[in-house]
Amino acid sequence: MSDSQKKGYLPFLIPGIIFFLIIIAVPFAMNVFISFTKWTGVGTPDFIGFGNYIKILSDTVFWISFRNNIIMILAVTVIPTILGLIFAVILFDHISAYFGLKTVNLIRSGIYLPQIMPIAIAGVVWGWILNPGFGVLNWILEAVNLGNLAHNWLGDAKTALPTIMFIMVWFQIGYPLVIFMSAMQRIDPELMEAASLDGAGWLERLKITIYMIRPEIMVVVLTTTIASLKLFAQIFVLTRGGPGNATLVPSYFAYQNFFEKARVGYGATISTIMTIIIVILTIIFIKTQLKFEKEESA
Repeated sequence: MSDSQKKGYLPFLIPGIIFFLIIIAVPFAMNVFISFTKWTGVGTPDFIGFGNYIKILSDTVFWISFRNNIIMILAVTVIPTILGLIFAVILFDHISAYFGLKTVNLIRSGIYLPQIMPIAIAGVVWGWILNPGFGVLNWILEAVNLGNLAHNWLGDAKTALPTIMFIMVWFQIGYPLVIFMSAMQRIDPELMEAASLDGAGWLERLKITIYMIRPEIMVVVLTTTIASLKLFAQIFVLTRGGPGNATLVPSYFAYQNFFEKARVGYGATISTIMTIIIVILTIIFIKTQLKFEKEESA
């Protein structure tokens, strides 16, 4: 590409660069600066250097929230990715063969529906379902003579986090399902036919499918991992981080410091640390993806 052609593209990049600076770069730079201060959100920030970062190293509540966030990766990334892959293979290979594409599309749309539902509405509905007094789940358990299993699912520290994890699997499973089904359409059918003729069973064909759609798997793992580290809305609607700190995650802990405790500098520190972690993970995933692409092209 000549220099004149490159210059021809520059005007089209300017709006994107301006919005990037206004929406992302400048606010992030301000957040980083505030993280080095002690500030209530009113008046002049008091510069304290790395004081907030040193404090966070010994903050038990932060590390509890970070541990909860690591556990939530199972519910947002690992389990939905595995189940989404299995369901995609079943729908693509078996359901479509016996019941047709209309049935597959209907099932896929139903599974994907939570992804397009407003989080607040879905959270309120789940709150009703799990309510210990009038919730549908406890009512069903009592109706089938399993009343001894009825429980305050979100109000008990032992069950609150697993319950949130179950809800997050329900939220997330449609995303990898749709991505993987789209990816399977680019696999040459003759490849699978040849594998079947060679005696490959379902598990062997699944391994072939996984190998062929590695780029899409990497995209799903990256995006859902980032989503798990930014998890906020579901926690805000369902538990507010409780009971105690049982479901607290760093994003909600930062929110508490920003708006409830008026410790804006400390909240900015939490946000900065989580942003750095997300950037590092993104770089690692992208480098891994590029490595795979080089190996395949070699």
